[in-house]
Amino acid sequence: MKNKYMPTAISMYINYFVHGMGAIILAQNITFLMQQLNTDKAGVSYVISALGLGRLIVLFASGALSDKLGRKPFVLLGMGTYILFFGGILMSPNVTVAFIFALIAGMANSFLDSGTYPALMECFPEATGSANIMIKAFMSAGQFALPMIISILVNNNLYFGYSFILCLAILLINGLVLFKLQFPAFKAVEKEEAAVEIEVNHKANLLIEGICLILIGFTATATFYIISVWLPTYGQEVANMPKTSSLQLISYYSAGSIASVFITSILVKKWIKQVRFVIIYPLFSLVTLTVLYFNPTPMICILSAFLIGFTAAGGVLQLALTTMSELFPTSKGKITGIVYTSSSIASFVMPAITGVISKTSVSGIILLDMGIAAVGVVLALVVNIRYNVVMKKAA
Repeated sequence: MKNKYMPTAISMYINYFVHGMGAIILAQNITFLMQQLNTDKAGVSYVISALGLGRLIVLFASGALSDKLGRKPFVLLGMGTYILFFGGILMSPNVTVAFIFALIAGMANSFLDSGTYPALMECFPEATGSANIMIKAFMSAGQFALPMIISILVNNNLYFGYSFILCLAILLINGLVLFKLQFPAFKAVEKEEAAVEIEVNHKANLLIEGICLILIGFTATATFYIISVWLPTYGQEVANMPKTSSLQLISYYSAGSIASVFITSILVKKWIKQVRFVIIYPLFSLVTLTVLYFNPTPMICILSAFLIGFTAAGGVLQLALTTMSELFPTSKGKITGIVYTSSSIASFVMPAITGVISKTSVSGIILLDMGIAAVGVVLALVVNIRYNVVMKKAA
């Protein structure tokens, strides 16, 4: 039987295609923004850091409110605030104003997450892992498409702002469509989940597997964030790749992420529990980063870009969130807020930390990523052990 919420889900996925472009659009247009804002790379980096800060400010509160007020208002609020960002950046005369609009973009991301992730779990209660990991596919598709769009604009000497206007137009049209679509009755689902909590939730331990999953929100985000930002620099300065080739590494990274999403969603749906990937992928990321650190060649950089995209950016964060929702079945909005608050902290502090390290050694950034991935493996090992215990007792 066809799921009546499929149009709603597709509309929400389109938002994340735009979000994928929005997450990198400032970095991709750094040269143009330096001219518009009358600043340097450090100034644009400062603006980019506002994305993580804005996300962090409202995420937990919006997650809790999503459980009380519903999913649809927060999805629409996220779309509206994202429209403000795309339009506002183009009108920003300086770094301060641009920082404010980037802060709004971070908030928009939080609003979308708070409404979309719980809504998708409620749209597809029998395939929550696959439903959530598809978000990453649409994000990666957006990140894959934007560099090509910008290349077309640059090669034809067109206004760089058309990429922002395109995102704004997609959101505006999609918002008009989504406004008329139906969302699942979240309150009725929560009543059913309350009964599940009595059976399962008291056996799960927030101070053990709960804390570990929250911290995985940090390690998973930090692992792929560092690569997505610094791998082109590493390829150029350490592996001696030409600049154009080093920039193409992000395309390989995005391709790996897209491939992972589809393969993982199939495996999660039919054969392997999502919690297993929470440890498998960070372990492969750690191995890949280790090889990259000790063998910085152009070919290794290309392979590493794809593999890190596959294992780190392919949905570990989404699978950790789904695992936490399974262990702690009630208040999906709050759970989303907690895990993504941890993720937001990573996206806010990593630019500062890696920026300092880059002044002395770009290789040191990869070494830092190795350490973060190793911590993620240990955390995931604890989660898997506890998952086995909890689910055995619940059976």
